[in-house]
Amino acid sequence: MSAEETKWTAARITEMKGRQKLACLTVADYCMARMMDEAGLPLLLVGDSLAMTVLGYPNTLPVTLDAMLHHTAAVARGVRRALVVADMPFLSYQVSTAQALENAGRFLKEAGADAVKLEGGSLRAPTVRALTANGIPVLAHIGITPQSLRAMGSYKVQGKTPREAEILLQDARDLAEAGAFALVLEGLPAALGGAITAAVPIPTISIGAGPQCDGQILVVHDLLGLFEGFTPKFVKRYANLAASMKTAFSAYRDEVERGVYPGPEHCY
Repeated sequence: MSAEETKWTAARITEMKGRQKLACLTVADYCMARMMDEAGLPLLLVGDSLAMTVLGYPNTLPVTLDAMLHHTAAVARGVRRALVVADMPFLSYQVSTAQALENAGRFLKEAGADAVKLEGGSLRAPTVRALTANGIPVLAHIGITPQSLRAMGSYKVQGKTPREAEILLQDARDLAEAGAFALVLEGLPAALGGAITAAVPIPTISIGAGPQCDGQILVVHDLLGLFEGFTPKFVKRYANLAASMKTAFSAYRDEVERGVYPGPEHCY
């Protein structure tokens, strides 16, 4: 690996605070992971959003630990440089610190992840502290926390009142103090995203929390336009692959039905 191909580590991500904006994406398979890594993205998240984008569930709650380990291993096999972060799924870390430590360790030992992500504020600080003390880097996540969908009721913007903003600021401070190497902020007013960014010594990574954060992350299926219909306000589509793919599939079907494919050039 050459100098310009130096592996991204959790410590290196933390060192980028105030020095470089971090462009991050979710990923769930080897092929996309390879392309993202070659494009120079520093952090790839095997997000539990794959429950919806890959497995067809209505939300993130049903995805299992085994499924997340499976996809994380596929991603890790495609990456040379990027930091691979595995999302710990619902009920894989909430029951006890011992459970969290065992399951997080599996992501590093069995699946090849470099770090794990878990949701929740100050309540998670003891878990973050225990994981980091045992050599497992943690990416924390506050704001809209999809695994708390049933309690929240919907994916609504968080931190809109002074009291909510105060709680989120304290959450961020507590998680940073506990040892998280970076912090995902999801679905916050841009001003609050900026305030939290200024208040903590670790990078903040926004998904709908404004431009003042230290980095941005998007679900790759949203970025590529692989889903039609509702698009969250914070998403920018950089391609419209759904239309292109459907055109290709239709052309293939048509040529097979008409006997055009395979032609002589495709035959042995």
